[in-house]
Amino acid sequence: MLEKLKHHINNQFRFLNESNIIIAISGGIDSVVLTHLCNKLGFKIALAHCNFNLRGDESDADEAFVLQLAEDLDLEVFIESFDTQEYAINKKLSIQMAARELRYNWFEELATQLQFDVILTAHHADDNLETFLINFTRGTGLEGLTGIPKVNGKFVRPLLPFSNLEIQNYAKANHIKWRDDSSNKSVKYLRNKLRHEVIPILKEINPSLLESFQNTLNNLNDTTDIVEESTNAVLKRAIEAIDEQHICFKISEFKKVNNPKAYLFEIFKDYGFTEWNDIVSLLNAETGKQVFSNTHRLLKNREHLLLSEISSDSFEDILIHPEQENCITPFGTLKITQVDSVLSASENIIYLDKDLLYFPLIIRKKEESDLFFPIGMNGKKKLSKYFKDEKMSLLDKENTWLLCSDKSIVWVINRRADQRYRVTENTKQILKIELK
Repeated sequence: MLEKLKHHINNQFRFLNESNIIIAISGGIDSVVLTHLCNKLGFKIALAHCNFNLRGDESDADEAFVLQLAEDLDLEVFIESFDTQEYAINKKLSIQMAARELRYNWFEELATQLQFDVILTAHHADDNLETFLINFTRGTGLEGLTGIPKVNGKFVRPLLPFSNLEIQNYAKANHIKWRDDSSNKSVKYLRNKLRHEVIPILKEINPSLLESFQNTLNNLNDTTDIVEESTNAVLKRAIEAIDEQHICFKISEFKKVNNPKAYLFEIFKDYGFTEWNDIVSLLNAETGKQVFSNTHRLLKNREHLLLSEISSDSFEDILIHPEQENCITPFGTLKITQVDSVLSASENIIYLDKDLLYFPLIIRKKEESDLFFPIGMNGKKKLSKYFKDEKMSLLDKENTWLLCSDKSIVWVINRRADQRYRVTENTKQILKIELK
């Protein structure tokens, strides 16, 4: 197995020979064998162990085992203890998902702080099959059926070609000791149920199951490349604009393809959406129709779909005082200067009669009753009517800020000023405000 792994690494992960490596070690057979193999290959390794405090004395014994292994092999070791139960309750996660989140977050933090290049995990071929079956039983797209990635950011999995049986045989042949996790025997967890009850039957039906499965993965990954190429071609045609607030997609490009739902799934799946029929319906919905995920929103706006992140920030009103020269805002910096004359105004520059203003000026979001007197027009207009006339999307409306004097709008920032505060021949003090 050592020579087979060495050959595999030289073909797929040659960079490991020069890397500073963390091995994620539980004390179980897989990660312990990986540690011994990497040590024999002369890699620069350190160990990282998570104590999730879920199995009482057994968890502490695992930690003690890892500490002793590190001492026996003269390796640096890092230990982190977690209150997994409390974390799971606070985050509303299952114990397994909480432990996974804690583990991976800590490994990445450790690697970044101590400048390790990669993190090795001991996932093997049987783990890959289990993950495939879990995703298959829960329902997934093509991506969920292509197996555990060999490399994912800093995480590298060099044992994926090896079976659990190969790992066990190597451990026994080399008299390697390890810890057995009693929770791995419980079939109340889906992965264990598949491992102990389903996969043995599949292997009985097909003794070469893992080899057949690997061929299937190779075929699925080849198909994934074709899907990605086709999706990227549609995506290139569909994206009309990208800015800090949203991505704008042309609906017409989705309507041209034979299966819009498939392309919408591939393009928007990473944003947490799950209601794919609702997303398809957006293509023919009225303007303003929306579909939400936990993190993003997809909005129909005339002939476009607008994708934006859902912000949890709540901004308080921002005040501008009389002698203030700069005001930093969520949408840019306002530069405020007193000038002697008016040059050309624009959407991002206004000139005001300072004596008509009530300080401090207030920057705020829109309110239902807002109205103003748009410069260049006769009379007043409700802000909502102005938005409608300007054909602004719901997203644009939500991201519009107002500069106000007391309760009156002075400027719909970066759009239109209010004529009540314009500079006239009677103006004595001219205030210039520019959005940078």
